[in-house]
Amino acid sequence: MKPAVRVRGLRKEYPGQVAVAEVDLRIEHGEVFALLGPNGAGKTTTVEILEGHRKRTAGEADVLGEDPWAAGRAWRARIGIVLQTVNDAANLTVAETVRHFARYYPNPGDPEEVIEQVGLTEKAGARVRSLSGGQRRRLDVAIGIVGRPELLFLDEPTTGFDPEARRRFWTLIAGLAHGGTTIVLTTHYLDEAEALADRVAVLAAGRVVAEGTPAELGGRARAEAVVRWSDETGRHEERTSFPTKLITELSDGRELAELTVTRPSLEDVYLDLIGATGEEREAA
Repeated sequence: MKPAVRVRGLRKEYPGQVAVAEVDLRIEHGEVFALLGPNGAGKTTTVEILEGHRKRTAGEADVLGEDPWAAGRAWRARIGIVLQTVNDAANLTVAETVRHFARYYPNPGDPEEVIEQVGLTEKAGARVRSLSGGQRRRLDVAIGIVGRPELLFLDEPTTGFDPEARRRFWTLIAGLAHGGTTIVLTTHYLDEAEALADRVAVLAAGRVVAEGTPAELGGRARAEAVVRWSDETGRHEERTSFPTKLITELSDGRELAELTVTRPSLEDVYLDLIGATGEEREAA
């Protein structure tokens, strides 16, 4: 089976600026794929090209078997888009809004079922303007999935959420993925990518600098662990590729206090990949 998304040598140039330079991507059907990178890395431009909203300068793009720039209405009915910011008729109710957007699709889902799926049944009669940020984002997802998309684009879906709202939203997205929807996610939250994504790609200066599972990105799974412990002689620290072996040797016949084993986090690896400065690391 062809992948849901295949990109080869993707390039987008503006006068005096290269926004995307020779990007290659392959996203399988049913996969949650996260695009990570600092502001200006080319994430938004890449996604807009995949959505058919921006014309590429060079390269190949195949999304659900078609060139997104040349694809017609039938292809657009197969994708869903949840933008970071949405302008709408805030005086409509949740139910009216979802029913309205359902009419744009040839085979939409049942609006009431979609509202239930995103957890807004109790708010179906509420005006959009009265919703909280988390509820509003759930409505955005309802609009994005009411057409039964095969591929869903999520642009910074939990920006501004409190921790509890983010966790609820993650559960919603995980449910969509479990149902077979292919999801392309852009996010600045590394814990979000780690919780949701099957694979991630890191963009910097318009290029993919690393790609893989969150656990393996940038050689993370093979990185040395730092073992820290205390004993009668004081506090100690040692780097090793075999932490279990070291701990076994250390604990032979004696007690170890405050024992910890730490490997590089996804954030550590990400900051290395984008070449973050010391000040940027502290801000992160």
